Amino acid sequence: MTITRKQSDIVIYGASGYTGRLVAEHMARRYPIGSGVTWAMAGRDADKLARIRKEIGASPDIPILIADASDPLAIRTMVKSTKVVCTTVGPYQRYGTELVAACAAKGTDYVDLCGEPAWMRAMIDAYESMAKTSGARIVFSCGFDSIPFDMGVYFLQEHAGRTLGVNAHTIKSRVRTMRGGFSGGSAASFKSTVSTARKDPSLARLLRDPFALTPGFRGAEQPNSTKPLFDDVLGQWIAPFIMAPINTKNIHRSNFLMGYPYGKDFIYDEMIIIEPGEQGERTANLFTNIKHLEREDIPRPGEGPSREERESGCYEVLLIGETTHDRHIRIVVTGDRDPGYGSSSRMIAESAVYLSDGSVNAPGGIYTPAAAFGLSFIDRLRSNAGLTFEVEP
Repeated sequence: MTITRKQSDIVIYGASGYTGRLVAEHMARRYPIGSGVTWAMAGRDADKLARIRKEIGASPDIPILIADASDPLAIRTMVKSTKVVCTTVGPYQRYGTELVAACAAKGTDYVDLCGEPAWMRAMIDAYESMAKTSGARIVFSCGFDSIPFDMGVYFLQEHAGRTLGVNAHTIKSRVRTMRGGFSGGSAASFKSTVSTARKDPSLARLLRDPFALTPGFRGAEQPNSTKPLFDDVLGQWIAPFIMAPINTKNIHRSNFLMGYPYGKDFIYDEMIIIEPGEQGERTANLFTNIKHLEREDIPRPGEGPSREERESGCYEVLLIGETTHDRHIRIVVTGDRDPGYGSSSRMIAESAVYLSDGSVNAPGGIYTPAAAFGLSFIDRLRSNAGLTFEVEP
């Protein structure tokens, strides 16, 4: 096909996959024909896309584009057709490079669900300068990793500055509740990354480095969040959280991109709350073993839970900020769907719409959600994505 103009505001690339279908379903419900937001569905199989379009109740006028990650010409053609590419096609280290390159070259905005820091750093090194020149806003990690954490830190820091006149020099994120699993794509990406890191010491170092996404900047020494411990403040055992390595890197990159509003010595620590007592200690120790990601019941890429399981899922994250004179601020971020699918699909969809509708003033570059979207994005997440951001007494 030959496209000479922007045919849509947003293309959902991977709309025939499990998570991509959920993104399209959200768009069909909230942004139907006539809403002012135009969007298209893209993937490898036109018949499957057409079937999904019908099943989710989308208008038959929603365009379908054929694009395969192995076909650079098709990828470039798709990129030229739209303002924003919203991609759920992962692992991104395998399927995303050509797409980022095309968006950076053509000035097309981009959002994804990536939690693969080595690939993200490679894209920053290779394409950030090009994106700045073309005006493309490339925003990684627009799902459960890392919007609730990245935007939660930003919300806490804004509240600290507004009410206390200072930033929080230390923030501890504690996952209080998480009902519902990670996506099959996230599990596949994680296992692939860990497998590669076992063979590549340089990758292993990058994965351990909280400042891997801040080229040229190293901040204060960060806590070791890889071992379970007892949290005296909460009175509970806490354990390593699987998303902490990518969330931590993104939060430090947000601080870096925004000119260090959190301070150059900012400290961030992220773990999951287990429970008190001996049982809490035993359970916390289980979280150090990544073999739970190799279980047979972990979804494969393209698979996921039922609608009932997604809608009964939820999560709650407590963020505790410490400022000067030992003053503390507590923020709670919640989501009303399972983190890996129901919530992530709505967050990435709203990220794409936010970029497409002129709400984002950031120039071209490679961004985190907080650095790209700013504080006002929280209102969009509250109204359209089922998240809450609240100050806890």
